[in-house]
Amino acid sequence: MDPVTALRRIAFLLERSQAATYRVKAFRTAAAAVDAMAAGEAAERVASKSLERVPGIGPRTAEVIREALAGKTPGYLDRLEKEAAAEPPVEAGEDLFARLTGDCHMHSDWSDGGSPIEEMGRTAAELGHAWAVLTDHSPRLTVAKGLSPERLREQLEVVERLNEEWAPFRLLTGIECDILPDGSLDQEDELLEQLDVVVVSVHSKLRMDPAPMTRRLEAAVRHPRADVLGHCTGRLLDGRGRPESRFDADRVFAACAEAGTAVEINCRPERQDPPLRLLRAAVAAGTLFAIDTDAHAPGQLDWQRSGCARAEECGVPADRVVTTWSAERLLEWAG
Repeated sequence: MDPVTALRRIAFLLERSQAATYRVKAFRTAAAAVDAMAAGEAAERVASKSLERVPGIGPRTAEVIREALAGKTPGYLDRLEKEAAAEPPVEAGEDLFARLTGDCHMHSDWSDGGSPIEEMGRTAAELGHAWAVLTDHSPRLTVAKGLSPERLREQLEVVERLNEEWAPFRLLTGIECDILPDGSLDQEDELLEQLDVVVVSVHSKLRMDPAPMTRRLEAAVRHPRADVLGHCTGRLLDGRGRPESRFDADRVFAACAEAGTAVEINCRPERQDPPLRLLRAAVAAGTLFAIDTDAHAPGQLDWQRSGCARAEECGVPADRVVTTWSAERLLEWAG
């Protein structure tokens, strides 16, 4: 087994199970260190017992490299694969899951994600996506290293270069744009016009009174460049949790349907947003949907299956799910 492949697969499985970031980083750092070595260098270092002298390689990752170079499946990888295989299968939503072609919401280390753009795009392609949208945060979300207009323009150039290498897979340009308290969007309109897909989300003043929150969301989803309404209630289910934002869902979803803005079915385990009752209300309103992972690490790109199960439970029609569309159809709609 190739040691770089083994190390990356371990990192993927750890991310998928929401393991601590420092554990994941150890394996991705070691994979990069081995990948940078000259041909045969890793084997020579194993023979000379100097592998752990390489910056970024510790005892646990060195053991994985030694086992892989010896032609074995590393024991740690084998254990993680067995744990993943033992998880209860998500049987609902299989037909919808099979129709997915992409993901409209993922983050890189340019904002609050844990991995480079290259790693996120490569993993999306490995999972079978035809396309994915890079949606790092907008400027005012400073806690998440939101992208200034200058940094976003720089990112657009990076994505353009990567797409020249990755065809036929396409990494689409995008942003998760903060919805400001007055309903305006946190980025220059001229720059939003250049992006392929714009996800709009509330990250501040989540406990605003229902009437102004309703007006805030209505204004945002009606913006000419808004394509997807992200995690609409802002709720968090883990730890101390966070309650849902309160708003008139019928009015907001009616605005989404009228404007052609998709409602996101957020697949993060701690979000599962919108709740089922609101998802059913969005179906009744006639909105489009985007089944998205909101991934902040490559392994989290494997979370869409649970969103498909929730969509099926609530009667979401497959032809209204934009993440089942081709890149060409998606771009025509978003444009």
